[in-house]
Amino acid sequence: MDCEVEDMTTKIDYKDLKKNDRIKSNQLGQPVYGKLMESPKQGKGLKKTILIHTLGTTIGLYDETGSVYSHQIIAVHRDGEWYEVTGQPSNYSIAL
Repeated sequence: MDCEVEDMTTKIDYKDLKKNDRIKSNQLGQPVYGKLMESPKQGKGLKKTILIHTLGTTIGLYDETGSVYSHQIIAVHRDGEWYEVTGQPSNYSIAL
């Protein structure tokens, strides 16, 4: 029972992310820290790509600002704890 409650409290929805949130992403092949430069909530929808400042120096690369896919954001830092990010919009669409 405790595991189920713990899992529910350690997650945060993608739509609840805010500008300047500290995040972890995996766009460089391994988890790397960064900061959101914009909110994923734009108008009535959610952005499938989002601008972040990646701290590549934490893994021996350069710090850089750029866009990443929403599914590459894996965690957010809130209230002194890391929370898993869920509910990212799909980045794949089929044109008919």
